[in-house]
Amino acid sequence: MARSGRRSGASPCDLDREFAPQIAQLLAAPPPQSAQEYYEELIQSKKHDGIRVNYKGNHGKGVCANKDFAEGDLILKDQILVGAQHSLNKIDCVVCSYCFRFIGSVEFQIGHRLYFQSIASSIGCSSERHCHGSDVGSSTCSSGVTKEKSSTLPEEVIESLITGDVSLPFSDHFALPEIVACQGCEEERYCSQSCADSDWESYHSLLCAGPNTEPPRRSALHKFVEHANETNDIFLVAAKAITFTMLRYKKLKRQNDFQNKSAESNFSLLMEAWKPLSMGFKKRWWDYVALPEDVDASDEDSFRQEIRDLAFTSLKLLKDAIFDAECAPLFSLEVYGHIIGMFELNNLDLVVASPVEDYFIHIDDLPDDKKEEAEKATAPLLDALDDDYAVPCDGTAFFPLQSCMNHSCCPNAKAFKRDEDNDGHAVIIALGPISKGEEITISYIDEDLPYEERQAELADYGFTCTCSKCQEEKPN
Repeated sequence: MARSGRRSGASPCDLDREFAPQIAQLLAAPPPQSAQEYYEELIQSKKHDGIRVNYKGNHGKGVCANKDFAEGDLILKDQILVGAQHSLNKIDCVVCSYCFRFIGSVEFQIGHRLYFQSIASSIGCSSERHCHGSDVGSSTCSSGVTKEKSSTLPEEVIESLITGDVSLPFSDHFALPEIVACQGCEEERYCSQSCADSDWESYHSLLCAGPNTEPPRRSALHKFVEHANETNDIFLVAAKAITFTMLRYKKLKRQNDFQNKSAESNFSLLMEAWKPLSMGFKKRWWDYVALPEDVDASDEDSFRQEIRDLAFTSLKLLKDAIFDAECAPLFSLEVYGHIIGMFELNNLDLVVASPVEDYFIHIDDLPDDKKEEAEKATAPLLDALDDDYAVPCDGTAFFPLQSCMNHSCCPNAKAFKRDEDNDGHAVIIALGPISKGEEITISYIDEDLPYEERQAELADYGFTCTCSKCQEEKPN
């Protein structure tokens, strides 16, 4: 679908004018040498010595094999730079807010799901609900808790699952990390104290709305989150990108003893803190988000104006909560729009399979004598959960190395979670033999679609595919 590159008039954000030179520097493409050094350091620090990132002509950056790979080999397990579970998916499953592993126990996961399912049934929720999106510039998903269920369970049964007062047969085969709660609020939960500390240092210390947070800031944070949940939860990921940069800036300032340096020196540190995100930038969200099918082309300008205004409302709410004058350019609408655009064009779905699915499969595969006994306890739960008994963790994230991989309709690699991959990392597996020096490609879309449909979907990414498959199938 074609995108519009036109502007929607002058920015309503005063910071866009006040800090125009600094914003231009933040949004400028990193110099190739600087970017190359960044990726080399990143690959070395993460010990991903099987790949390298190269810059090449009109295609920008790409990922090449630094060794030979065989079919099925693990090429890369890329850690999330910034990511978040979709807001409504939190109803379906409970995961670590930092690494996105399932936590608690199989019993807790089932009880949590059934609890919210019973609430949804009691108030008659509709079956379709929004996750990464809203009525404006969105995509949608459905949550199993909103469907009609074949049976319900007593409240005391659900409560006993959540509290751990009941143990299901063979659930010890699927042990999960114990829940570690954020000490500042009740919203974020983790699989370990290490993940809790890492999240606090990287993002959450500025976004925590617990009792220890000053009341005005806590109120502002609640308003920001409420707006994101009602409109488009990609704003929550954008907020984490900003707090990630702010906290990196403060850390660099402490390390460099820049407490009393000039504004120019401080901005140089802000640029350094911003570098990981600068590698992923493309275009402003409202200029390049695909036009929804139900929006007529004649209404495109008003549609793009509407989503820009939506982003500005979100930004003002975030600014009320966490604004820091030393990081003021980060709160410009231009920067905010580019951050959201980055997630639209560079993101990989954050998906982690539910252990609840493995648990029920295990029960079904038991020998008949053991299966009959186990199903006395599990069959009522499975009936109550119905077809959606194992909803995965679902979210959106930016992966610094995976995002460098170019598209091909005949890719030699794919994103694929193995049985042992139980967190939010992006896992890239070789589809066939890959020789040292060969470019590693993945498909951004369903490569089995007809040529015209593939090209239409890829237009949303801003390019025309010329891979060998497209060359062969291109009409004369």
